[in-house]
Amino acid sequence: MAVPKRKTSKARRNKRRSHHKISGANVIEDKKTGEYRLSHHIDLKSGLYNGKKILDK
Repeated sequence: MAVPKRKTSKARRNKRRSHHKISGANVIEDKKTGEYRLSHHIDLKSGLYNGKKILDK
């Protein structure tokens, strides 16, 4: 079994972890209603997706 010869420094550890961040949700403002929603999701208020009526109220 491989065993590290030396302790990993904080700088080297943090360089390795630099890509482990969590990205934020892709929230956009709807052009017609002005409300915020996730992109590629149905607008629940108007029932539109990609300019087409999907949900009936």
